Amino acid sequence: MPTLLLGEADVARLLPMDECVEVMAEALAALERGDMEQPLRFVVRPAEAAGLMGLMPAYRARPEAAYGLKAVCVFPGNPARGLDAHQGAVLLFDGETGELSAALNASAITAIRTAAVSAVATRLLAREDARGLAILGAGVQARSHLEAMALVRPFERARVWTRTPERAQALAAEAGTPFPVEVAGSAEEAVRDADVVCTTTTAREPILRRAWLREGAHVNAVGSSIPTTRELDTETMAAATLFVDRRESTVNEAGDFLFPQREGAISPDHIRAELGEVLTGRAEGRTSPGELTVFKSLGLAVEDLAAAEHLYRRARETGAGTEVDL
Repeated sequence: MPTLLLGEADVARLLPMDECVEVMAEALAALERGDMEQPLRFVVRPAEAAGLMGLMPAYRARPEAAYGLKAVCVFPGNPARGLDAHQGAVLLFDGETGELSAALNASAITAIRTAAVSAVATRLLAREDARGLAILGAGVQARSHLEAMALVRPFERARVWTRTPERAQALAAEAGTPFPVEVAGSAEEAVRDADVVCTTTTAREPILRRAWLREGAHVNAVGSSIPTTRELDTETMAAATLFVDRRESTVNEAGDFLFPQREGAISPDHIRAELGEVLTGRAEGRTSPGELTVFKSLGLAVEDLAAAEHLYRRARETGAGTEVDL
């Protein structure tokens, strides 16, 4: 069986954001129903290394069996080199024979599917009248989140902030959104009047404070995916109704959760629901206009598997990619 190779350009063309939002919603609901499953990711983090390697396996039982594995290296210093911090491949295996069906660019998949999941969360949890958007960060995920957020709420304005003003200015100039994008002078200025806030930074310490958030805001906390870093302060996490992609991942891997837990401010019971539970009607989302909601995103292997399946089908339909015999 030949193996299909899909590079960055193939992924970007075959996985448009609007399609990916629906693919991610289906995957999260499938995980909740038990049609998909995954263990905790395995992370190799040598003490002296500049980055880490994560191995993220997943399995789909229905409607067609498939295995997926993302092998990804995360190098926080890459953006300064003009590179995505995420480098790697997603492998798609036939669920009946174990044959390698496809190998796909992981950086492109991660860029698109992460923002698409935030769009699912925003569609479920943000106020219907949300009109102000704030993006903290100006890298790959900031760009993807601007695109994704425009699909789920009719925003009228957005403000972008990062510690390097030139990068924020470039992002604002190239955004291509149906609403104007301004550069804020500080994180506080960016979020003060925002109804939806997306944190997409590589910060190690909090860059978002509870005191800055308006009543009824929704926050997508995306940038930190390891136990030793966080973007949100303890007060934000304690005050918010918390939603996650996966409980098991959150209580083991999310610095945004683990720091406040160690301080005694929250416990696992603070998590109201996984997104899949809200999607399937097994849990409530937002319950009042004034409620502060936070979606803590870590990124799941089932999301990568679902994206790979979709890409494989689209490539077969269009003749995209390159086939090789391994």
